[in-house]
Amino acid sequence: MRYSKLMIVGIVAPALLVGACNKRGESPQPTVRDEAANTTDQAAKNQQERAEDISRLDKRVAEIEREYTEANQKVAAEKKTPTEGLRAELKEDVSNVKQAVNDLRTTTPENWWNRHEEAMRRTADDIEADVARLAGQVKPAAPPTTENAHGEAVSTAPFTSQRDEFVAAMAARVDAMKQALDKVKANGPKQTEVEDVRARINKLGDDVDRLKSASPDDWWDVTKARVTEYVDRIDRSVNRLDDRG
Repeated sequence: MRYSKLMIVGIVAPALLVGACNKRGESPQPTVRDEAANTTDQAAKNQQERAEDISRLDKRVAEIEREYTEANQKVAAEKKTPTEGLRAELKEDVSNVKQAVNDLRTTTPENWWNRHEEAMRRTADDIEADVARLAGQVKPAAPPTTENAHGEAVSTAPFTSQRDEFVAAMAARVDAMKQALDKVKANGPKQTEVEDVRARINKLGDDVDRLKSASPDDWWDVTKARVTEYVDRIDRSVNRLDDRG
């Protein structure tokens, strides 16, 4: 009798143990699979949203190109004379904005920062050339500092140190351009051009300020905002082209 009980225990106990082991072994697996599926779904959703963003910008650029052609035809028909500097700049911008939107298709978390730096430097170069034309030579910007505005050392982490150095250098350029343009005295169409350039300097300064807290995770938001604001500016300029007398 005692032997029979021992046999039952010997059979049941391993079965219970195997069941417990199976539960312990299998329970994480669905969770891991669910997490992987959620990650994949989120990545696909993000990619779809980026594609939709690009499509909307493509449509806006196509509309800008159409309006630009019509505005130029109107200016020619009415024999208006837009400010030459602004007209030349707008022609270049209308050409460049399409490429800026197209570049979004190949922007990735790995290359976005280098592209963003290059685009902002190019913008600063363009503005500085306008300031030099209006005000004469721009005083060279102060060299970038390794401290922030409060005298604290900047982070030595790879991304943040690169970001902080770039922000310091760009902020110095913005200040130099503001000081040079403040000395310009102008009236009429030239004054309009001065104010447009001043607005671009201020916008560049705002963009630089926003970069102070940027992180690698912000790669798409920062890039999309820069290109979208570029499209917005060109759109406004095209709409005002035939208003300049």
